[in-house]
Amino acid sequence: MKPGTITLLALAFTLIPMGCGPPGRGESGQALSSATPTVEVTATPTEVSLPQIEGPVDGADASNPQLVALGEILYQQQCASCHGAELEGQPNWKIRDENGFLPAPPHDETGHTWHHPDEQLFEITKIGTEAFVGRGYRSNMIGFGDQLDDSEIWAVLAYIKSRWPARIQNAQPK
Repeated sequence: MKPGTITLLALAFTLIPMGCGPPGRGESGQALSSATPTVEVTATPTEVSLPQIEGPVDGADASNPQLVALGEILYQQQCASCHGAELEGQPNWKIRDENGFLPAPPHDETGHTWHHPDEQLFEITKIGTEAFVGRGYRSNMIGFGDQLDDSEIWAVLAYIKSRWPARIQNAQPK
């Protein structure tokens, strides 16, 4: 992923006539020409900027609105497919599946994410759970170090933390 940008599909907009009066009549009430002009609208991919972060990023600061805004976009792109759009995780996340893997846990207050310090969450996100835990531990959680730079990983974690109630944020180990 190119830092600072994402690709979005442009939207085609419907043109709305700017007249008043009955259909087929202009503002004066006179009949409009029967020749209807043809307008062609094409949509092409457009590159837009992500929220920019001022200054260096040193951690998952949930009080930094720029960091949280960037993190929300990146979370939806990279994490929501497994961990849920609302951080709810997958069903039965505490029970291993038939292949021995645990489903993706929630990142909201009902999960265990907040039980870990930021540095640990950063490493898990960057290198993946299997590499972090080692000793043959199996997990579907890949590392995102090739897709996200360090600031983007911190932004995702800041977004996740911003969704926790204050009591959970205060209970998280440092």
